[in-house]
Amino acid sequence: QVQLVESGGGSVQPGGSLRLSCAASGFTSSNTFMGWYRQAPGKEREEVATISSTGEKTNYADSEKGRFTIYRDDTDTVSLEMNSLKPEDKAMYYCNAEGVFYFGDTGGAVRWEQLEVWGQGTLVTVSS
Repeated sequence: QVQLVESGGGSVQPGGSLRLSCAASGFTSSNTFMGWYRQAPGKEREEVATISSTGEKTNYADSEKGRFTIYRDDTDTVSLEMNSLKPEDKAMYYCNAEGVFYFGDTGGAVRWEQLEVWGQGTLVTVSS
């Protein structure tokens, strides 16, 4: 079973920085877009940043451009560097992976599945 585990959330003052990480596991290999989304209380979940499987393509929401950086630490881990944090950045941040996952067994057979997977979320609080 594919799992995404986020870490790195916490509480910072306005202008501070945090780095979120997301580790994917439960598969042999993958070809996926990964990304970070957030949901503030009373609001809908919104996209923060996404990155292609090779890390060559990234996309950011307008409000995050220049402040946040998404990157792949390795094939199965994606991080989000957040700088100049504002009170309005306070939200639950979720990791997402969408694409093809490959599952190998001890007999050498490999199967694949097209999946979209979400992590449980990590809370970011920005306040003075």
